[in-house]
Amino acid sequence: MAVDSTQNLPQHPPAAVRRGLSARLSSQTLQERIWRRSLSLANRFRVIRTLDIAAHCFPERGFKAALTAAQRAVRGMVKAQLLRRYKTDRHMTVYGLTQRGAAWLAERGIDAAASVRRVSDMSNPEHRLWAQFLVLCAEARHLKAMSEPELMRELCVLFQGKEHPTSLLEVTTVGAGRARQTTLRPDAVCYEGDGLCWIEVDRSARGADRATALRALALSVGSQVKTGQMLRTVAVYTRNDRIRNRVLATLRELAQQAESASLQEGRRQLRETAPGNFEVWVSRERKLSDGRAQLVETLAGHVVVQALPVWLPRYRIDGRGQNSDAGWFSARELPYRRPEGLPDWPVPRSPLLTASEE
Repeated sequence: MAVDSTQNLPQHPPAAVRRGLSARLSSQTLQERIWRRSLSLANRFRVIRTLDIAAHCFPERGFKAALTAAQRAVRGMVKAQLLRRYKTDRHMTVYGLTQRGAAWLAERGIDAAASVRRVSDMSNPEHRLWAQFLVLCAEARHLKAMSEPELMRELCVLFQGKEHPTSLLEVTTVGAGRARQTTLRPDAVCYEGDGLCWIEVDRSARGADRATALRALALSVGSQVKTGQMLRTVAVYTRNDRIRNRVLATLRELAQQAESASLQEGRRQLRETAPGNFEVWVSRERKLSDGRAQLVETLAGHVVVQALPVWLPRYRIDGRGQNSDAGWFSARELPYRRPEGLPDWPVPRSPLLTASEE
């Protein structure tokens, strides 16, 4: 007689299915919050990608789950004619806010304007899209962040009644044997507790003028910008290895030049502590108890060079293709790679829940 070998094994109850946010919110309430947040984002930036919605609405999830939820939300909003889909010249899928989408927001007390006419005229908004994605990554880490247009509007408000500034920083550059004043504007910024992070998105290799500007920007770490904050970090995102190598060569040459500079107050030196990570040290005068002065070197901030995560929007949920989900919020990479010795980024929380619902 056959014996059932499983009858004496311990019986375990089936594992409960994790329902996530739907365990705390009804599906209708959850959809309302996702759509409201996504459409407000389209109104803010005028053009968005599914990747932006994943970072803006679902940063606490793994990338696959966040992208799946964002795609589901976008399909619903496109079907309801709140968003309209477009293809750019580079075959990127982007979305603009329709008139119906603007009216949907207006019904909920949000002043909005359609952007589809403007989006339809955009041929290649890739640079703009990456800059705003990094802004959203900083906000997911609970930091205040702005794109370049938003920053310039804030500067106009800050200097109301005075001459409107056209840049965040003024530097002295040396080219063709003469010095000149140059104004610099970031692609995006984020504010941390001890100062400001300046974000650059390099989609193309820097020519002589832009390389000179990068050297001046790196040597400005530790200086005050026009908003009153200290510049603590410069994060340079590069689209490919060729651009990255050009940027690294510029910074490494600057580090070598600084090594031979004479010791004096205000001297800045770059020191590469890891591939793509540079510390900026500045010599400052310190008064001694006997009245003498001593020059001491202090850490002013960092310059970080890292790859633009171009593989994320190419990632396929079904596993096809060679692109990975590396560099999402579970790592130290976004909004920039955190240098060693600094605390980790705070873990993102769901922006769809109120404090009482968490």
